[in-house]
Amino acid sequence: MEITSAVSAVLGAFGLSGAAGLNAWLPLLAVGIADRFGWIDLGSSYGWLSSTPALMAIGLVFLLDLIGDKIPALDSVLHGIGTLIAPASGAILFTAESSISSHMPPAVAAVLGAITAGSVHVGRSMARPFITGTTAGVGNPVVSSAEDGTSLALTVLALAVPVVAFVVVLILLIVLGWIAFRAARWMRRRRERKDSGLRQGR
Repeated sequence: MEITSAVSAVLGAFGLSGAAGLNAWLPLLAVGIADRFGWIDLGSSYGWLSSTPALMAIGLVFLLDLIGDKIPALDSVLHGIGTLIAPASGAILFTAESSISSHMPPAVAAVLGAITAGSVHVGRSMARPFITGTTAGVGNPVVSSAEDGTSLALTVLALAVPVVAFVVVLILLIVLGWIAFRAARWMRRRRERKDSGLRQGR
């Protein structure tokens, strides 16, 4: 039973970290609220996430990020900041989720969480310029809302059905990797056409 609990905690930790890659603040807020109402137990080391000051601060930043990520140009700035925030959030969530049921060293848990969240965040950040360029920015709010919804769904799955959350994160990484690859090719071709036009203009 203890082994099952440990595996479940680690799989759930991957789910929460993946959710942090899509929205760094939403899973932190959700986990804090869940601990506050007794739905989960973060233990004494991470109980601060459910404190009133932490919930208020995370909630405020979450709302600002939620709105800002729907605005073209501003979303790029937020994604740049998220390059640091998302891995940090993933590290905290992974360590908090696996600290009670798993004997995994905190440093290892933090690295796994940071890598998972960082990989998802990089994938979505590379895809966003492609979406902005092909839709003139119109598609940004739609994609951002989809990312928020997926982050929320992943958070719920990570807490309720960890194995499903883990599978979803794997699929998400594959899909984002493919989109990032297509986006990189699109940006390279666009740059080549621009350079060609400049040479012809001379």
